[in-house]
Amino acid sequence: MNTGSSGADETVGAQAQRDDEHEVLGTTVTEEGLGSKAPEFIKARRALHLSWQVGIFIVGLVVVVAGIIMLPLPGPGWVVIFGGMAIWATEFVWAQLVLRWTKRKVTEAAQRALDPKVRRRNIILTSIGLVIVGVLLGIYLWKFGFTMPWKIDE
Repeated sequence: MNTGSSGADETVGAQAQRDDEHEVLGTTVTEEGLGSKAPEFIKARRALHLSWQVGIFIVGLVVVVAGIIMLPLPGPGWVVIFGGMAIWATEFVWAQLVLRWTKRKVTEAAQRALDPKVRRRNIILTSIGLVIVGVLLGIYLWKFGFTMPWKIDE
């Protein structure tokens, strides 16, 4: 009589599914889609694949360092850093997992930011901050006046 449960077979299937999953940064990730994106003829030769990985690592490192340099300087620092991570993710599983985790966190933050209660709170806090800055600027101008740092009259 088939009751819909096959007992030991389900346990084996569940164990096989768990073998393909692992916990990374607090989330369960399946092995699907992870790994090297190098062409097959490169993956077929160990020395060529290793040199390919070294090249990808160096290019990604240069891009990430450029992004870090752009953080205090003008430029899209975070975008460049994530671009370097994307370059690394074409070859390294750890970068793919970090990129997936980052995408998930950014999506969650965007959803929280769109929440009407959070938006209302942010607008109120910004308004209060602007009022405080305006009052402090008014007190400064009342006490010291408006003088330019350079002498135009002379």
